[in-house]
Amino acid sequence: MSLLKRHLAPVLPEAFAQIDDEARRVLKLHLAGRKVVDFSGPHGWALGAVNTGRLRIIAQGPVPEVRHAVRDVQPLVELRAPFMLKILELDFAGRGARDLDLDPVIAAAERAALAEDGAIFNGFEAAHITGMIPASPHSPIRVATQVDWPRAIAQAKETLRLVGVGGPYALALGPQAYAELTAGSEDGYPLRNRIESALAVELHWAPALSAGAVLLSTRGGDYELTVGQDFSVGYALHDRDIVELYLTESFTFRVLEEKAAILLQRS
Repeated sequence: MSLLKRHLAPVLPEAFAQIDDEARRVLKLHLAGRKVVDFSGPHGWALGAVNTGRLRIIAQGPVPEVRHAVRDVQPLVELRAPFMLKILELDFAGRGARDLDLDPVIAAAERAALAEDGAIFNGFEAAHITGMIPASPHSPIRVATQVDWPRAIAQAKETLRLVGVGGPYALALGPQAYAELTAGSEDGYPLRNRIESALAVELHWAPALSAGAVLLSTRGGDYELTVGQDFSVGYALHDRDIVELYLTESFTFRVLEEKAAILLQRS
């Protein structure tokens, strides 16, 4: 017995193996934050919060001349992305089929990745997560045109250096920014190659970023993603024809050095 309750699902082990593999493939493709921040975990479902090492002073305690303070912790948030599959389709795996229709798994994994990366880059106030972009004290750098990206990235690197944030550096790119940097320029040479070679910046596709890109240091110690239960597929319910499964995880994200990232906005 586990919280995922997979043993109650009318799903063959062969089908679960294909579901797990497909979810893992899509998550690996879509998750950008994990590739550029410190990762702690997985620690399991039992981890409910992260110790920040700080105290919240209680101004007035119940006993005179006794001072009180509460230890400050940051709670983990649990996410669940449900999806439904036809039981007959899943049964084909037991007959040797290796090409199950797993489009709902793909869609759920994309949503789950968007939820995690959205919290990392943009924050999630209800889950007590301050994102990388809202925490940054730097004014965003404007990118006027497609060919303006190298200048803007060089300026962003210099901004971080001036406040003592060293490299190596990575650039998380939203869909539009990624398309522009990987497309051929006038001489047929993608801007990506120029940036990675000349500016020594590692590029990552980050679908959760809707406004441009984020340059950040990957030296370590600036951002921390803590995962309790890592992404897993669980069982919810079923009837004669359909089984409802879900993709779930528990996590939180902390900004330890707010100066370590800067937003680049496409005009």
